Amino acid sequence: MTVHPPAIGPSGIGAEVAALVRDAVVIYDGDAHASALLTGYAQRLREPLRVAIAGMVKAGKSTLLNAIIGEEIAPTDTGECTRIVTWYRHGDTPGITLYPADPAAGVPRALPVRRSAGRLQFDLGGFRAEDVARLVVDWPARSLRELTLIDTPGIASLSTDVSARTSSFLLPEDKPSEADAAVYLMRHLHASDLNFLEAFRDTATGQSGTVNALAVLSRADEIGAGRIDSLLSAASIAERYRQDPGLRTLALGVVPIAGLLAQSARTLRQREFAMLRDIARLDRDARERLLLSADRFVRDGGGSGGSGGTDRERAELLDRFGLFGIRLAAVLIRGGIADPTELAHELARRSGLNDLLQLLAGQFKARAEQLKARTALIGVEKLLRERPRPGIEPLDAALERIQSNAHEFRELRLLADARTAGLGLASADALEAERLIGGHGIGPARRLGLDEEATGTELRERALESLHRWRALAANPLTGRSAAGVCQVVQRSCEAILAQLQPASVGSQQAATGRPELPVPAGSHSAGSHSAAPRASAGAATA
Repeated sequence: MTVHPPAIGPSGIGAEVAALVRDAVVIYDGDAHASALLTGYAQRLREPLRVAIAGMVKAGKSTLLNAIIGEEIAPTDTGECTRIVTWYRHGDTPGITLYPADPAAGVPRALPVRRSAGRLQFDLGGFRAEDVARLVVDWPARSLRELTLIDTPGIASLSTDVSARTSSFLLPEDKPSEADAAVYLMRHLHASDLNFLEAFRDTATGQSGTVNALAVLSRADEIGAGRIDSLLSAASIAERYRQDPGLRTLALGVVPIAGLLAQSARTLRQREFAMLRDIARLDRDARERLLLSADRFVRDGGGSGGSGGTDRERAELLDRFGLFGIRLAAVLIRGGIADPTELAHELARRSGLNDLLQLLAGQFKARAEQLKARTALIGVEKLLRERPRPGIEPLDAALERIQSNAHEFRELRLLADARTAGLGLASADALEAERLIGGHGIGPARRLGLDEEATGTELRERALESLHRWRALAANPLTGRSAAGVCQVVQRSCEAILAQLQPASVGSQQAATGRPELPVPAGSHSAGSHSAAPRASAGAATA
């Protein structure tokens, strides 16, 4: 039997939303449809964040998913299973469960767990892809403890059924999206990419317009025709996309990824390292001739003394790394890397995977509670609007209170404004505001623009300096009303950073009083008077 991570009750904003959902369950007692929806929202608040991997056909979704997990388990061919929405979640023992699309077809059923060349082989037991609602894979991978990854069929597919399957899952019309956030893969920026991201933002986050997607420029090694400098070219293109007005409003960042290299680096085998080392030891002319084309590498590799091994082993090495990965590995080994673990880490770094994992941690994992709470709020709001019944007035009031008072949601709304209409501030101030409210990640160092190795003292000094500046900017009579509301939200974010960084002795005082004691500059009012005022005015400014 598969054992999942213990359900941990939400805290903070998540606890408030969980209480709202519980109250809604009481009000809607007897309504089977509403009760099922609310039970699902309550469960989502206790589960890891759901992140969908989406993109066009052959964008490299399954390959990237394998790289994130750190194991080659997701099938990457064009078989039936790539046309099915497949969940990968943490479990103490491996397991695969098939959920039929038609409830009349029976209860969910366990599938045999079989692997071929490392990857899972899904035996659908007579079901066709179109008859399967989803597959759920439970797997004992550490990377799945905090994120449930969902592999989706390609959008803009020649098969309308395949595209519709992804759209109905991520962009449902009658309820929130099944995913709390998305990693969207694209090989080039097309109108269909923007259309999907626009629809996902609107569907997943309602009127707030919260940006909760990351864009990945996939197959980055192919941009430069497999040259060693391909990733530099891809980084330049990604930066251009990052500044694109259309994409900037829909994605928190754009990361170039060589997905195949990332996947293979995370699963590098000793035999592969030995073959790569043999290639690196060739003289330059022999190495360049060997790596001139895929056919030559497979056909002439053994004869030239290049990679040794059989034709099949060379073909497998090529399939796993591609010519780009083999060339890069040879360069790194010739540069002094003599250990397979060190090579794996360096290949993963150069593939762009580390940058993506940092974004996932800083933008999604760190905001998991807010994103899950936002999804549940959308569902409750939609339920109250579409299925009203006597006694829901307290639910309406609680819903409005949570949406207007929660600073976490103010930050998300303000971040969306920064990416769309703008903040009404000078350019430098707008960039700093976006960073302080978590546009580059919500850890203190990222918010404050300091190195991750910065000391607690350095962080507190920068946070206090930022707080003084944004208080002054908010109080400046030349600052317009709308901009002043923005400044007050940023000011509250600075106060929250300081509360997070407070010394242990102050933390003990907080535990006794129930609220944080913030550093107060000389000549100012108490910290409490400053934190209360922005709460009211910022809500009005962003309403």
